[in-house]
Amino acid sequence: MTTVQAATLIAPYQLEVRDYPYPTELEPGAVLLRMIASGICGTDKHTFRGETDQYPGSERGRETVLPLIQGHENVGIVEAVGEGAVAYAGDGTPLQPGDRVVPAPNRACGTCGPCQRGFPYVLCERLESYGNALSADEAPHLWGGWSEFMYLRRGVGIFRVPDSVPDDVAVLTEIFAVTHSLERAAALPSPAGFRPGDTVAVIGVGALGQAHAVKAQLMGAGRIFAVDPSRKRLEIAARIAGAEAADADELRGVDLVVNATGFPGSFGKAVAMVRDGGTIIEVGAFVDMGEETFNPAVLCGRNLTLMGIAGEDVLVYDRTLALLARHVETLPFAEMVSHRFPVSEAPAAMETALDAERSAKVLITAD
Repeated sequence: MTTVQAATLIAPYQLEVRDYPYPTELEPGAVLLRMIASGICGTDKHTFRGETDQYPGSERGRETVLPLIQGHENVGIVEAVGEGAVAYAGDGTPLQPGDRVVPAPNRACGTCGPCQRGFPYVLCERLESYGNALSADEAPHLWGGWSEFMYLRRGVGIFRVPDSVPDDVAVLTEIFAVTHSLERAAALPSPAGFRPGDTVAVIGVGALGQAHAVKAQLMGAGRIFAVDPSRKRLEIAARIAGAEAADADELRGVDLVVNATGFPGSFGKAVAMVRDGGTIIEVGAFVDMGEETFNPAVLCGRNLTLMGIAGEDVLVYDRTLALLARHVETLPFAEMVSHRFPVSEAPAAMETALDAERSAKVLITAD
C-alpha cells in the first residue's frame, strides 16, 4: 500500500475524498490504526457547517483549522507501533499489531499547570485533538478516523476492546465516556445531584443524549424523559433506555436535566423543567452557536446547580468498555447506529447524518 483514502473537509459544506501517503515510518511509541469505523458526531456536523468556534469563553478557545480529517469516535486494529518506545493499552500492557482498540480523541500534555493539577483535558495548554483540530496539511496527515488508517502519537490513551463487544458498540465508547457527567452529579450533596429513583430529562436524544439516557437507567433513574423533534430518535431512546417522549413546554419538576442539543434556546427549556434545587448538566454546547440570554439570578433564587461538561475523560474508558461488555447482551446499544458508509461515500454519509428524521448514529467505515 502506498496511499490512504481519507474524507477531508476542505471548506464548510465541502467534504472531499483525498489520497494521502501511507506512513512507512512511525515516531517512537506512535500507533498506526487500521480503521474499522468512525462515528459522525454532533461536533462534526457543526464543523461541516462552518460553526467552528470551539471552547468559547475559555483561554483555550480556538477555531478549527482546515483542511481537516474528521472523526473522533473511533474503533480500529493496531497495524503497527513505532520503534524505540512501547505503546501501552489502558491496562498498562504493551500494544501489539492485531489488537482491536478504541483511542481517546484528546492528548493532554501532562506537564502544564492545569494537567499537573488534575484538571480536565480541555484545560491543557498544549492539547492535541484527533479528528477535530489537527490540520491534514501536517504530515503524516492521518489525524482523524474518517480514513482507512489513523496515526496516533505517543501518549494518546488507547484501550483494548473486550471480545464480547461488537464493532458497532465499541465505536460508541467515546460517547459513553462523556456520561461520567452523571457520576459527577451523583457525587453532589443534596438537594442537588442524582440519586436512584430520581427523574431525569434528556433534551436532544442524538447519540450523546441516548448514551446519557442509558447511563441514567443503569444508575437507577426512576423515570427518564426524552425531548427531541425526531420521532426516530425518540423511538430508539424508548427501546434502549425506556425513555418516555415528553414536551419541553409541559415537563416540570425534573430532578436532573441533561441538555445535549448543542443549539441555542434549549438551555432556557432545561431551566424551566428542572425542579428548585435541581441540577442541569450542559453537555452539548461544545461550539459557539450564539449568545443565549439568561438571568443568573435564577440560579441563586432557585438554588440550581449547573455543571458544564466539556467532553469525555480518559480515566473512564476502561470502566466504560467494561460497562458496555456487561450489558451488551441485554441492552440493544447497536440500535443507536442507523447507517454505515465507506470512506469513499463520506459526503453521502454526512448528508444522511444531517437528516435527523431518518438517521441516528451514522458511521464511516474503511473501504
